[in-house]
Amino acid sequence: MPLLKNGTVSEDRWTSAADDAALPADGPVLISHARWLTERAALETRNAPLGIRLPNTVDILDFGPEAGRFGLIVLEFPKFSDGRAYSQARLLRERFGYQGELRATGNILRDQLWHMHRSGFDAFELAHPDAAAALAGALGDFSAVYQPAADGRPTALQLRLQKLRKPEAAE
Repeated sequence: MPLLKNGTVSEDRWTSAADDAALPADGPVLISHARWLTERAALETRNAPLGIRLPNTVDILDFGPEAGRFGLIVLEFPKFSDGRAYSQARLLRERFGYQGELRATGNILRDQLWHMHRSGFDAFELAHPDAAAALAGALGDFSAVYQPAADGRPTALQLRLQKLRKPEAAE
């Protein structure tokens, strides 16, 4: 499955492990939330990077304090009309200060990519290999934003106010 990161197709360095499969001895590995819950004690002693795949039904307020343990968090969009992962992403970035890779997977449409990025996602797993080229351009679709979001971009109002204040500062 192609991975779109920073607007380009990238190689995925994470190995996804099924719940019943043995984990590789080293290297970054991606596990399910269910596996984390059942094997947590053993996984906490692992010396290699650990990533987790969270269903959009997980309560991030419960999970958030331990988010920093993971180098990658994958949030699922099971269908385009289910936006719970947007809220999960914003909470992870804004409330819990998560700094690692935040990846969207599932039913990802080009029209939603910009808002996903603004919500805190910095990587996207794509179901269709040819979709990567179309989605890569979506990050540059808009030059100004009106609402604050997890990406920290200044809003159009903030930019206007900065422009108005500059002449006063020169006096």
